[in-house]
Amino acid sequence: MGIVNVTPDSFSDGGRFLDPERAIAHGRELAADGAELLDVGGESTRPGAAAVPAALELERVVPVIAALAGPDDSPAPVSVDTSKAAVAGPALDAGATIVNDVTALRADADLAPLCAERDCTVLLMHMQGTPRTMQRNPTYDDVVDDIRAFLASRIEAATAAGIAEERIWVDPGIGFGKTVDHNLELLRRLGELRDLGRPIVVGTSRKSFLGSLTGRGVDGRLGGTVASNVLALVAGADILRVHEVREVRRALTVVEAIAGVTPWRHEARCARPGDG
Repeated sequence: MGIVNVTPDSFSDGGRFLDPERAIAHGRELAADGAELLDVGGESTRPGAAAVPAALELERVVPVIAALAGPDDSPAPVSVDTSKAAVAGPALDAGATIVNDVTALRADADLAPLCAERDCTVLLMHMQGTPRTMQRNPTYDDVVDDIRAFLASRIEAATAAGIAEERIWVDPGIGFGKTVDHNLELLRRLGELRDLGRPIVVGTSRKSFLGSLTGRGVDGRLGGTVASNVLALVAGADILRVHEVREVRRALTVVEAIAGVTPWRHEARCARPGDG
């Protein structure tokens, strides 16, 4: 899953792709580099990020989604990274087929019914607190057990709202309300989330825990990103959300050859609207 941030303040590339044409070109480049999915977001969820009004978020993402998900030459299926029904609806109208919600359908009561009605794939992520508060002393009894229980409860809530279970993916939320040790424990024990029975999405790309381990700034975390994604794949991840698609894709090719772990394929594993 290639990341297309249409924001001025994302932690890793804020402002680089705020211009729609640059964002569209970037999305096409990521697909050419091997992205099976493109995740388009118009609101930063970095620690401390300010909230963005729905109107501004729409202005940022809809032109990009419409171009990348166009019926004639779409480079890859598109997801919209949003927690707002007012954004998700027009994004789905523009061609997105996945809603990636970092709040796991908790922030907007209208989002779950919308996703159920539109029969789209929904990505439920764990986050302790909000982007404004999530890194203020996050605590758990057992980080893996607690997150597994949370995701199970959100799967139940989503299905109760009418979202088909086969349309649900889960994400443990690396870096979202976790310390370095929490993130490492989640990655070590990622396989314990397999009993949820849903595809697992992992996003470690360029995140601060890699900087804490390596002493490198955002632009120097490629090695840590590749290593953590390879280990996540081997541990049971299905989908890897990354910035440097080309480098991670090459690493996965080597993993497949050595370990026999097959990189994720959208056509094989993603139920699309109307597939049943």
